[in-house]
Amino acid sequence: MPYRICRIFEIENGHMLSKHPGKCQFPHGHTRRVECVLEATDLDEREMVCDFKVLKLILGEFLDQFDHAMCMNTDDPAYGIFKERYGDRVIGYDSQDPTTEVIARDIYLHLKQALRDYGKKPTGDFSLRDTVKVVSIKLWETSSSWAEYSE
Repeated sequence: MPYRICRIFEIENGHMLSKHPGKCQFPHGHTRRVECVLEATDLDEREMVCDFKVLKLILGEFLDQFDHAMCMNTDDPAYGIFKERYGDRVIGYDSQDPTTEVIARDIYLHLKQALRDYGKKPTGDFSLRDTVKVVSIKLWETSSSWAEYSE
């Protein structure tokens, strides 16, 4: 059994689901918990999978773009208006609704690539071995609802 760690981030994030038949088609927000699970078959020289600081370094800025931002389908008729008015606080999803499942997938794919990139550069105090892998991203939409993505 591999060793696993989890780091949790919280962001305030809105979305609109233009394909939804109910209230979710309207702008609304969530206090989202982002649970990032990493694993390795063994521990490093400090008896860690990796330092939790590594996750903050490589994921913090990426998640900041979602904080207090509105995620929207680019096909939504209101997308252009929102984008013009709120600029980079509107995140467009190309012809796709930004469901919690879709956002979880995007965070997973970003983290997977960011781990690879981080491991290739000199890191000083917070090294990362190439044997550390992303297991999953669990993205909470409410206190009782979440979506998870893994490969």
